[in-house]
Amino acid sequence: FPGDVFYLHSRLLERSAKVSDELGGGSITALPIIETQAGDISAYIATNVISITDGQIFLQDSLFNAGIRPAIDAGSSVSRVGGAAQIKAMKKVAGTLRIDLAS
Repeated sequence: FPGDVFYLHSRLLERSAKVSDELGGGSITALPIIETQAGDISAYIATNVISITDGQIFLQDSLFNAGIRPAIDAGSSVSRVGGAAQIKAMKKVAGTLRIDLAS
C-alpha cells in the first residue's frame, strides 16, 4: 500500500467532522467498518485502523451461522474507553460478563 493511505486513515478518523462554533461546536465520531480476508486482523489496513480507533467490535461468520446474533466475538472485541465511562457497579458486572461470554 502507498504510505499516504495510513495518513489518510488518521485524517479521516481522528476528526471526521468539526461542527462550526456558530452551530454549537463539537465533532462527529466515525464508525469505520473493515472487512478482513479470512478474519486476518494482522493485515496492514486492519491494524492501521485498529491503532487509530478507541475500540473494536469483531464479528464472526461462525457465530452468525450458529444463530448467534449479533455475532460479536466478545473475546476479541476491545474498548479503550469502556471502563472509564462506567460506574463501579457496571464495571463489576461487565467484567465478569465479558469473561463468561468469551469462554
